[in-house]
Amino acid sequence: MPKPIQKPMTILAIDYGTRRVGVAVGNTEAKVSQALKTIAAASTEILFQELEKLIKEWQPDQVVVGLPTHPDGSEHEMTAKAKRFGNQVHGRFNLPVSWVDERYTSVVLEGDPQMHDNLDAHSAALILEQYFIEHQSVLGLKNER
Repeated sequence: MPKPIQKPMTILAIDYGTRRVGVAVGNTEAKVSQALKTIAAASTEILFQELEKLIKEWQPDQVVVGLPTHPDGSEHEMTAKAKRFGNQVHGRFNLPVSWVDERYTSVVLEGDPQMHDNLDAHSAALILEQYFIEHQSVLGLKNER
């Protein structure tokens, strides 16, 4: 079993989509995620420029990318695109990238009318919260819920 991480880490979470990308931030000390913004970039280059600004501002130790799959967990076209995107983030920014199953994040939020304006960023926040839950022991987190 890996040793718990001692220092608090800032983590940037991304809900990748071909039209919009949601971004959230959080840290392992507070275990709380905050929706930052939804990026609707006209090109991949503009998307990475926007991400670079957020990375410079928040200086994350790690990036978490939501991994879309079918309800049964099998992969589909967007799974491969999200993996490719995460690998590009790792390559461009030299940050470790982890994956989180995002099957139900957007579904959970779509029923809440207050979330529609920034749905993708709130989905990224849920992805980060799921990451905190899944990695409690490795991150040295205690479940206080």
